[in-house]
Amino acid sequence: MDGVDASIIQSDGETKYNVIIDKYFKYSQSIFRDLTRIRDKIKKSKDLKKFSGEIKNIEKKITLFHAEAVNKLLKKSKVNIDFIGFHGQTIYHNEKEKISKQLGDGKLLSKLTKKTVVYNFRQNDLKYGGSGAPLTPIFHRLIIDKCKIKLPVTILNLGGIANITNIKNKKSMDCFNSSDIGPGNCLIDMWIRKNSKKNYDTNGLIAKSGKIEKIILKKTLIQYKKKKLDEQKTTYDIKDFDLSFAHGLSLEDGAATITEYTSNILSDYLPNNVTIIVCGGGRKNKFLIKRIEEKIKTKLKLIDNLGIDGDFIESQAFAYLSIRSYLKLPISFPSTTGVSKPCTGGVIIKN
Repeated sequence: MDGVDASIIQSDGETKYNVIIDKYFKYSQSIFRDLTRIRDKIKKSKDLKKFSGEIKNIEKKITLFHAEAVNKLLKKSKVNIDFIGFHGQTIYHNEKEKISKQLGDGKLLSKLTKKTVVYNFRQNDLKYGGSGAPLTPIFHRLIIDKCKIKLPVTILNLGGIANITNIKNKKSMDCFNSSDIGPGNCLIDMWIRKNSKKNYDTNGLIAKSGKIEKIILKKTLIQYKKKKLDEQKTTYDIKDFDLSFAHGLSLEDGAATITEYTSNILSDYLPNNVTIIVCGGGRKNKFLIKRIEEKIKTKLKLIDNLGIDGDFIESQAFAYLSIRSYLKLPISFPSTTGVSKPCTGGVIIKN
């Protein structure tokens, strides 16, 4: 929630894509504060109605910010774009309730940029029995094809929530699968924000300087595994996790214990003897990466080493998904979200 990653790509929506420009636009402190505040207020779906006034207000701010970012990018690149893929900012996701709420007014963005906008990518998947996430696997597969990486490959995406894409072969659309696997950066970032003036643990240095509270860790992992078994979730929202187990610990010890907790959960889902490529902001947390590597006894490869800027995988992915949506090609599959059949997604607003 720190800003907007924006990309312009050229693609046929299938096997070809070329990146024209990537740029990051940082939110003002007031937008960041409003965003995190409203996200933290929404504990359940009823809160979406309860805080609808606040949600509408921040949604307008977010949309205006995106419009400004788009117009700056177009001015800088001087290329003619066909349309905009607008993911927006997720503030609530619950697959059982078939609700995935992203802040972002597609109609307003279309009006402000004078461009066709594709947005609201997840709802169609939920409508047809899918979990609404993750949607990036089809783009992950494209990257692996383009880079000619030997299969099988697993892509570990360390965002706020962590997910994986397992790619087995190139023969058919069901040769890859994906799922959310647990917390990525969310708990670590939350702890740092609540207990310091920083927004995240740079390189994992705070956690590295702390002591892991092993008794607390063991107890919390047992509780987590029991809860997961009871709920049988396939997707996660940040609100599915809490920091109560770290209450009373110092900044450093809390960061160390939470990072270890995160690495334990994630390592349970990572395969052995397979190339694992890491993307997402969490790839920059060197201590977290090291703890995962020690558990799975495999060296993780950063996606940047393939000549791809790991900061812009998501923005490029949703540009690609918007093209597929526009062409009525599927963006989610039974093997990626559990949807009943391959389906497209994204609402198209024509200017």
